[in-house]
Amino acid sequence: MGCFLTPLFIHIRILDIIDIFIVAFLLYQFYLLIRGTAAMNIFSGIVLLYVVWLVVKALNMELLGSILGQVIGVGVIALIILFQQEIRKFLLILGAKYTSKGKNAIESILGNEPSSKILIDTESISRACTNLSLTKTGALIVIARNSNLEVYAETGDIINANISARLLENIFFKNSPLHDGAVIIDNNMIVAARCVLPISENLNLPPHFGMRHKAALGLTEATDALVIIVSEETGKISIADNGRIDYDINPDELKHKLDLKLMNR
Repeated sequence: MGCFLTPLFIHIRILDIIDIFIVAFLLYQFYLLIRGTAAMNIFSGIVLLYVVWLVVKALNMELLGSILGQVIGVGVIALIILFQQEIRKFLLILGAKYTSKGKNAIESILGNEPSSKILIDTESISRACTNLSLTKTGALIVIARNSNLEVYAETGDIINANISARLLENIFFKNSPLHDGAVIIDNNMIVAARCVLPISENLNLPPHFGMRHKAALGLTEATDALVIIVSEETGKISIADNGRIDYDINPDELKHKLDLKLMNR
């Protein structure tokens, strides 16, 4: 009578645990990128097709299995084509969100260089936003934190001027040639104006959010920047941070909220 030995324990190495955590982290980050977008429906369809293929294989349905197998066989190339924008966005996040400005990737990970924080003139920014709100003048003001925003600054006109409430108001004045686009502030300097920001692909945004709100969300989804929005239609002030918008902020509370959010930048 034969004797069959069944292993009682599964040998799991530390590298296997690390491997699982890395894959889970990458899948979660990818899910955050496509959540609420049209790409989520495509991804769900691909997962459903893969499950059907597994069932077909288990049932030994050779003809259908071979057809689906051919489709799955070119799946990697198809995924790259279908999700090229999401993959590009994911790589952008890795390059911008996890690499501090002024440092290369190794220095950012090791943290060898002490970061020198420069206080942002939130008083002038708040005063400008309050005045723009009263006149219902649309504005989009980006405040850099750790992410390098040079690639976005290059889409506009470089200014490199000291922060001033009057200068910000003049930039966003409706007849100004620089009013259309975003202002980028870094190291307490107005670096550039008329900058183009990426638009959020989230399909679940409230209908009253205009292009300024979508652009603010798009940038905060890709970087750790803070974005202030002044609505041209309502004059309401909002702050976008980490892919979320704090809508309709009281102008009197704006400076306090900015100071809190920029405290640990």
